[in-house]
Amino acid sequence: MAKQKTVFVCMECGYQCGKWLGQCPACKAWNALEEEIIAAPANKSQETIGAAEPVYLKDVSMTQTARCSTGFSELDRVLGGGVVEGSVVLAGGEPGIGKSTLFLQVADSMAQNGKRVLYISGEESLRQIRLRAQRLGSGGDILILPETEAGSCILCMQQFSPDFVVVDSIQTLYSARLGTAAGSLSQIKECAAMLTREAKTSGAAVFIIGHVTKEGAIAGPRAVEHMVDTVLYFEGERQGTFRILRAVKNRFGSTNEIGVFDMSENGMHEVENPSGLLLGERSGDAPGSCVYPAIEGTRPVLLEIQALVSPTSFQMPRRMATGLDYNRMALMVAVLEKRMGLKLGTQDVFLNVAGGIRVFQPAADLAMAVSIVSSFRDAAVSDAVAMGEVGLTGEVRAVGQVEKRLHECVKMGFKKAVVPKSNLSGMKALKGIEVFGVRHVFEALEILI
Repeated sequence: MAKQKTVFVCMECGYQCGKWLGQCPACKAWNALEEEIIAAPANKSQETIGAAEPVYLKDVSMTQTARCSTGFSELDRVLGGGVVEGSVVLAGGEPGIGKSTLFLQVADSMAQNGKRVLYISGEESLRQIRLRAQRLGSGGDILILPETEAGSCILCMQQFSPDFVVVDSIQTLYSARLGTAAGSLSQIKECAAMLTREAKTSGAAVFIIGHVTKEGAIAGPRAVEHMVDTVLYFEGERQGTFRILRAVKNRFGSTNEIGVFDMSENGMHEVENPSGLLLGERSGDAPGSCVYPAIEGTRPVLLEIQALVSPTSFQMPRRMATGLDYNRMALMVAVLEKRMGLKLGTQDVFLNVAGGIRVFQPAADLAMAVSIVSSFRDAAVSDAVAMGEVGLTGEVRAVGQVEKRLHECVKMGFKKAVVPKSNLSGMKALKGIEVFGVRHVFEALEILI
């Protein structure tokens, strides 16, 4: 009998080595390497030849992929228009952010529309799921399977032929063919592969829920993300009620769309007007605040960028950015010091995006600069928005989809907008808002502050 071979695998990044190490050489995580047994390779005599044959590209059918609605327009938007038959979706997020709640509601909505739904739970008992469903007002026409062995789950899928399957969660499943514990990298890879094969064979849409690590990545990401068709991430503060669903991979749609939800005692509720929710508590006469019209996929969203500039009590001033790129913030501070003559070297600078949304678009540069100067000069910016990329010489560069952004500003009642001057050419006049074109950040500050 051949001797079993083992390998040590990092549970954080998937790095493999032949011996145990206290610190992972790849991600520098401590005590993250665990021993796993390598499966013996199959004998050549046992190998089977597949029945697949090559097909000319011109002969491939162009029939449009069928989609069905989940009953949540925000989720359908992120998925690219609905659930695709035979697709596999991986949804990740922090514990308690609402993954199980949302997909139990989605399962109930699909069941009410006549779909056969199977909910596989390895974390909660039948009674716990029933109590959660009762709190959410679910009808109960869902097949519940409290099982953690992946082979038994596949047999149940083959027996009942569901149209929609939810697996909560992938870290609780294990395959009896492997000798490692549930949640290990090899188990996650094997169970995800088994579910993907069954989904492609049966045509059932499978939603896999996964937990995230401290760094915000799904456990075993490199081993799972390439297997599935779509990867979704939940964003938001656990203490708050605001939730954002973002696609980071989607074979059937765009990865730029977001879904906005509000978490309450009765479950997840869709937010049709995120701009109104995000700006609902904004004080228009407070210094250090500027509104930035962002574009998330095809949807314009108005975000409030807040800044606080105060004299430092340390030798080195503090710089902190929440929801914004720290390097872009440092660049804006340097531009304002060099090109505008602001003495920020003795000031602490803090930036924040209200609502917990993350913005990494260069078009938010001008709004960041305006909010910093507004706080530094203690002068409020009211009923105005700003957008534009700021270069190292202080020039304001063009951004995309300006008209769509401005239409959202008009709908929310803003009277003044500062945009790059190069965007004004060919742009139609808008009623209800005065648009100013600027070439330099100095011109924008003269108009707004």
